[in-house]
Amino acid sequence: MASLRWIGFIALRYISRGRRNRSSASSILAILGILTGVLSLTVILAVMNGFQLGFIESIVEISSYHLRFENFPADGSGKFLEEKIRSLPQVAAVVPFREIQGIVRGKREEQQAAVIRCLPRDAPARDSGFAEKLTFEGRQGGFFLDNPNSVVPGAELARRLGVRLGDTISLVSLSGDGLFGGAGESTDGGEGESSADSLFTVTGIFRSGFYEYDLGWAFISIDSGAALSGERDRLSLGIKLKSRWQDSRVLEQILRLPEYAALSAAGAVEAPKPWRDYNRAFYGALRTEKLMMFILVGLIFIVVGLNIFQAQRRSVLERREEIGLLRAMGATDVAVRLIFVWDGFVIGLSGAAFGTCLGLLIASHITVFFNILEGLVNAAIDLVNLVLSVFGISGAGGFAVFSPAIFYIKEIPSRVIPREVALIFLFGFLSALLAAWFASGRVSGTRPAEVLRCE
Repeated sequence: MASLRWIGFIALRYISRGRRNRSSASSILAILGILTGVLSLTVILAVMNGFQLGFIESIVEISSYHLRFENFPADGSGKFLEEKIRSLPQVAAVVPFREIQGIVRGKREEQQAAVIRCLPRDAPARDSGFAEKLTFEGRQGGFFLDNPNSVVPGAELARRLGVRLGDTISLVSLSGDGLFGGAGESTDGGEGESSADSLFTVTGIFRSGFYEYDLGWAFISIDSGAALSGERDRLSLGIKLKSRWQDSRVLEQILRLPEYAALSAAGAVEAPKPWRDYNRAFYGALRTEKLMMFILVGLIFIVVGLNIFQAQRRSVLERREEIGLLRAMGATDVAVRLIFVWDGFVIGLSGAAFGTCLGLLIASHITVFFNILEGLVNAAIDLVNLVLSVFGISGAGGFAVFSPAIFYIKEIPSRVIPREVALIFLFGFLSALLAAWFASGRVSGTRPAEVLRCE
């Protein structure tokens, strides 16, 4: 403890003396460099997490579920297995559904390919995560499927078809054998192929925040879906978990259920698939994008580390006489190195701590930050436009970081993951600490006798 005390005393003397001599500019720049790197990574990853987790949660909550049975028996034989799954402690919801590939036509004869998801009338009550992802703005109705001919299309799909609440649209389902419709007026489509339009009334128009769903999805009741597709004996079963990371554990529990074993032995059901198997390429692309952004922005730590390395090497050379005196008094190589490593410790800790605090502050108020940024840029643009107008030159338009005309978002999402923040802090702190440690390696080459003889 005594050795650490004298090392800290001398290190603080070096730091304070450097400030009086105004030779600590490199240390201040190093702290600012670490601060900038930690701040940038924290904010960038928070925004990326906001976008990516929003997409992933929209896919999982609306489309793929956490676990999903395909070709689940719709008769009583599947009810017992469904009840057993619902009773598992990790399961949050179990929802039967049908999915139909179809074509939707509006009143202006506009048509659009769409996925028609057939759900129970009380699907939002069964699945709270699904209900949270769907919003109905203003006078856009709700998730009302009580009427057999009710349909709830996405907002972009409704706009494309030119329909509003209460209007009628026609659905045509597509199957592998041709075109099949439910009750309605039929027209022959060719050999082995037929089509029939089923009229449905728009009872709600939803927004999910995910453009693909808002443009290409519509919901009808599960009974109407059976009539529309002509398939009543098979359906799908979506399982929501309290935590999506428990999918492997719950899957093992389902496979051990006697009810599943009996249906599987009879060939009536297949093993459920986890959410990781759906859109695997999409999830992989998001993970790769995030990793590359982390690496590219993290290069700033390498630059700052090199600056600290050079500054510490110069400091070691400038203090050769003092190092020789300390070595002559019995100080070990490690003790003398720790004196200079202390400077890197202070730089790394100060830069990483301030950068983390500022990064978390901006990430938690990202919308306010971008509003201020847009206000400053627009004020500068207005000033330039005012000057240009004196000479009769038309100026530029307004500026928006995420313009609604380009991006399908209303506000900038931000999601802070604590373990990532801790990792960024360690990167910033250790880059300075390691740079100082390696730079102080020249201490071991200092021989007291030679230094004192030269003096």
